[in-house]
Formats: sequence, C-alpha cells, structure tokens
Amino acid sequence: MENLSELCAPGSTFSEEWLPAAPGVSLRIITFLPAQKRDTPDIVFVSGWISKPIAWRDVLQEMTREFRVFYIETREKISSRIRGKVRFGVDSIGEDLVHVIPRLPIKPDRYILMGSSLGATAILDAVAVLQPRPKALVLVAPNAEFRVPRWGIWFIRPLPPHLYLIVKPFIKWYLRNFRLDVTTDYAQYQKYANALDAADPWKLKKAVLALAKYRVWKKLGAVTCPVLIVAASKDKLHEPENLKRMLALLPHASYIDLETNRGTHSKEVVDALRKFIREITV
Repeated sequence: MENLSELCAPGSTFSEEWLPAAPGVSLRIITFLPAQKRDTPDIVFVSGWISKPIAWRDVLQEMTREFRVFYIETREKISSRIRGKVRFGVDSIGEDLVHVIPRLPIKPDRYILMGSSLGATAILDAVAVLQPRPKALVLVAPNAEFRVPRWGIWFIRPLPPHLYLIVKPFIKWYLRNFRLDVTTDYAQYQKYANALDAADPWKLKKAVLALAKYRVWKKLGAVTCPVLIVAASKDKLHEPENLKRMLALLPHASYIDLETNRGTHSKEVVDALRKFIREITV
C-alpha cells in the first residue's frame, strides 16, 4: 500500500474503509478531508483501469486543499475484496457505483462525480439510475470502447493467471510500441507499467476479456446533467476522436484539451474543475 499522506494537501487528512458494493464485492474507499471545509461540492472520484492512487498525487494534493474527496477503487484493482464468481465488465463496475455511492455521506446535487478512463466510462454507464444524483460529471479521457486486438483475446483466454509474470513484459512492450506515445509522454508509460506490476493477474484477465466487448455510445443520450470532458489530444490510447464524438452526443457537455496524459494528471485538471463548478452554479 502507498503512503496516502503523500496525496494530501497540507493539513488535510485521510481515512480508508471497504464498503459493500454489488453482491460478492467490497471496494476500497479513501476519504480525504481538507484542513478547512469550504462551501464547495464534494468530489466522488472513480479511478481508471488498475490505476494506483499515487498516479493522481498532483491532482489529489490540489483537490484536498478545499474539497472533501471520496476516492473509489473499482473491482478490478488488487484492493477489492471478491467473494465467489463475479464479472468485471463496465456494467458490473457501474453497478458497484450504484451500490456504493448511496453509502457515502453526500447529498443530491451537492457532489461532482469525477472519473478517469474506465472509471469515467463506468460513470456514464450507471449515472442514469444513480442515487443520489450528482450535480455534474467531470470525465477525464473516458473510454468509449476498449480496443483489445483479436489476437490478444485468443492469447489471453487460455492463459492461466499464474503465467502473468511471463507475459507481462510482452504487454508492456505492446503498450510502449503500439498504444502509447512514449516520446511525447514517457510518464504515461511508467504509470501503466507500475500499475501492471501491482495488478492482480486473475482480476486483470477477467477484466480484459469483459472490457473488449463494451461500447458506451447507447448510454450517452440518457446523461442529463452537465458534463465536462477533459481530453488529451496527444494520448493515442484514449482515442481523442472518440472523445469529440462523445461531446457531440452528450446533451449538456463541454470540453477542454490538456494535450497529454501528464496534463490530465496535473493541477490543471483541478483548475478546470473549479472553473466548471463556477460555470454551472451561476
């Protein structure tokens, strides 16, 4: 486990707990309290696929200056507690949010639901039935679909999880050479490599096979609250053209481009969040 105090603004504090989600699943929730709570909405943050909290250090250090933050780690992460046979698709991760968010001490229309990558996609999948209702969504590079090559499915499906250590270098090689622009943003590759090192092989295999089938497009018309899409136009993995298509299909959406994955994991995200909150509360 990381030193969570590194993620806090000066004077802010944290606590962690596991809350029951959908049947057979409990999720790790990290609550960050600012030194002085201002009249700001709470932030419920759903992290991306196998993402580690340390990847969001700069964002959390800035957010916890003034916001109470509930950081949710989704079921495919090593921290989740799984009992029995469960699924790892986007709909299942979204169902977890439907169960967990009502257990948080938040009020309708007084919190921002924020997510990244897979976490943002799960938010889009679940928000139409979510209670209490969020005031708005902030989606950092949401995935419209998850492109796993067909040969990858053929390779992964019969692979026993205990052989993950053998194939992990190949996965890193594939990301480095075919999915990520390491020249523009090598830090993005490092974050994914660290996440793969810490991943649970059994959960990882189940998630990859489930995510390969998912498409978000039919869910977008049901999103009625304001949405801010935070894009990274140089991040090939999250397919910037899909984000522009999502922008056109969401009824009340705006868009900001921070260019790189490094930008979407920086203080600039919190600056955009503050500006967005001012705009929707006028």
